[in-house]
Amino acid sequence: MIVKQRKVPLTILKLRALVRRLPPNHPKISSIMNDLNKREAGYKGEKSIDFPLSFLDSKRYFIFHDLRLQEQSRFFQLDTLLISKKFALIIEVKNIAGMIYFDSHFNQLIRTKDGKETAFPDPLIQVSRQESQLKNWFLKNGFPSLPILSLVVISNPQTIIRTSPENRKLHYKVIHPDVLPSRINVMEDSITGSILGEKDLKKVVRIINKHHIEAASSILERYNLTEEELIKGVICENCKGNQLFRRHSTWFCNQCQLFSKDAHIQALRDYFYLIGSTITNRQLRDFLNISSSSSATRILQSLNLTGRGANKGRVYSLFFNE
Repeated sequence: MIVKQRKVPLTILKLRALVRRLPPNHPKISSIMNDLNKREAGYKGEKSIDFPLSFLDSKRYFIFHDLRLQEQSRFFQLDTLLISKKFALIIEVKNIAGMIYFDSHFNQLIRTKDGKETAFPDPLIQVSRQESQLKNWFLKNGFPSLPILSLVVISNPQTIIRTSPENRKLHYKVIHPDVLPSRINVMEDSITGSILGEKDLKKVVRIINKHHIEAASSILERYNLTEEELIKGVICENCKGNQLFRRHSTWFCNQCQLFSKDAHIQALRDYFYLIGSTITNRQLRDFLNISSSSSATRILQSLNLTGRGANKGRVYSLFFNE
């Protein structure tokens, strides 16, 4: 059973909005695009295990995707966590193409692609740390001593995995997605007896789900940017850059002749991801580049937003569930 569904990560949504709202010649756009591409590739890799996991017994396994928990003053994030009566399994997914070599002497991952070598942090060290953090989190929340296991999944089936002869047990820990169901079955069979009863299992699942904390960091602060650097207005999705004008409750592009009644919704999504979850009439006018207070009021009312305060001081709450 999937308890926490996989969604497009919030950081990706924020980066997509940021790329739309920065000028093409902005000095930081190249770095931001590079970060976005890496995260998009990572998310694509994470989705590669969804199909193999669908072969598991939904009554026996409870699955959390993109889980973020707090351990003392730190947070730790898990691509996927699987809970059963016998064990907890951390699944870390890596989307790396080419030939990869696990160097057990220096604890690094070396990728060879197009004749070029690139070093990455060892994901085995990463999952080992995650095991320790999850174990401490279980103890803090009074959970039974559930065995915590981990796997590293290399999502690209064309990626060649190699290591030194003495590291011959690597294949127990590092796999391709198609092997995932059978490897989980082996784990299940290797543990005799259940650690959790049905009632305790449901309690553990409920508490884990309750304690997920979404990251709420500002994407502008991350890249040391200000609101003044953003492109404002309603951007034409057809022209990819030209701004729309509002005439008689309709958005119009004078370049491609596009008409739209709701083009402002994407602009307000961008505002939500880049600036904040609350907006006033004045802030909406400023961001959408419209002068009419009554037009702004009609837009806000059409979205059925909850608000507090009255008249010019009224503040509306934005929310977009992608």
